[in-house]
Amino acid sequence: MQGMDTETVTLFLALLAVVAQVAVLVCLLLFVTGHRRQVADAIGPQALALAACVAVVATLGSLYFSEVAHFTPCKLCWYQRIAMYPLAPMLVIAAVRRDLGIRLYAAVLAAIGAVIATYHVVLERYPTLESTVCDPANPCTLIWVKRFGYLTIPGMALSGFALILVLLAVARPEEP
Repeated sequence: MQGMDTETVTLFLALLAVVAQVAVLVCLLLFVTGHRRQVADAIGPQALALAACVAVVATLGSLYFSEVAHFTPCKLCWYQRIAMYPLAPMLVIAAVRRDLGIRLYAAVLAAIGAVIATYHVVLERYPTLESTVCDPANPCTLIWVKRFGYLTIPGMALSGFALILVLLAVARPEEP
C-alpha cells in the first residue's frame, strides 16, 4: 500500500466493509427465508478461504491504521485486534488444509471480537457511556475515520467479524 495516501486506503477499506455488510445482510435474509442450503451450496466450499481473506485484510488494515497512518489504537481496538489477529493465520492454515474443524474455535474468537466491536460502536455513538475501560489520554470515543456518514474503524472491524461468522456458518467440504 506504499504510495497510497490514508484517505485512499480508508476509502478502500470502508468499501470492503460495506461489501461485507451487504453480504452478511443478503446471507441472513436468505437464511431467514429458508435458502440456507443454496447459500451453503454456492459459497460453502470456498467459505474458509473467504473467511481467511477477510481476516488477513482486516489484520493488514488494522496494522496500516496504526503503523502507517499513525492512529493510536485505544484499549477496545486492542481487544478487537486480540480477537482478529489470530484468526488470520488460523483460517489461512485451515483453508489450505480444508480443515472445517477450525469453525468452532474461529467462531468463538470472531463472536468475542464482534461483541467488543459492537460495544465500541455504541460508545462512539453515545460517548457519555464511556467508562473506566478506556484511557482518558486515548479515549475509545475518538473517531479517527468516518466514512459514508456512519462507518468508523470499529464498524469496519464489526463488519469483518460478522462476515467471518457467516462464512464459518456456511463452510462445508467440497463435493467429491
